[in-house]
Amino acid sequence: MKNKKGFFAIGMEGISKDRNAGAIFRTAHAFGADFTFAVNPNMDIKAMYGADTSKTFSEVPFYQYEEPADIQVPKNCAIVGVELCEDSIILPEFCHPTRAAYVMGPERGSLSPEMQARCDYIVKIPTKFCINVSVAAAIVVYDRISSIHKWHRRPLVPWGTPEPKLKHVSGGAVIRTRKQKGYDI
Repeated sequence: MKNKKGFFAIGMEGISKDRNAGAIFRTAHAFGADFTFAVNPNMDIKAMYGADTSKTFSEVPFYQYEEPADIQVPKNCAIVGVELCEDSIILPEFCHPTRAAYVMGPERGSLSPEMQARCDYIVKIPTKFCINVSVAAAIVVYDRISSIHKWHRRPLVPWGTPEPKLKHVSGGAVIRTRKQKGYDI
């Protein structure tokens, strides 16, 4: 994906509807996720292809875990839960980590207390009530992409044109001459 910075994954805990899982995996694939995962899923991979017509598993690594404690993510990768909790960070105010694994809760349920404890952050989408889990996954990943990547600034009015990106300007050369601990700095 153009302007890709860092990496991300999409996962789910306790998902039971094959079509929701398929839609989440398709979203992960479409937005360039580096891997996908599921914790304690109850889904049929073949039935999932009804919604995941891109066949995500053929191109994006998939990991399955029995419980939240089993999740393994790369070093310095934050686990970000998506849950409507009172203490959750509102998504538009959340600064997405450069390396993140987003985990969605089950349909008609919430992330388990064990999963919430495993998360480094928990965010919520500012809606009046819960929305479909696959729609929530798409919103979270779109918010990540739009906030992390270096796109043109949006115009101030609908009929305007995007502002061009400013060219990066750096200072002059830095010459270090002192030595510290036996190494040139």
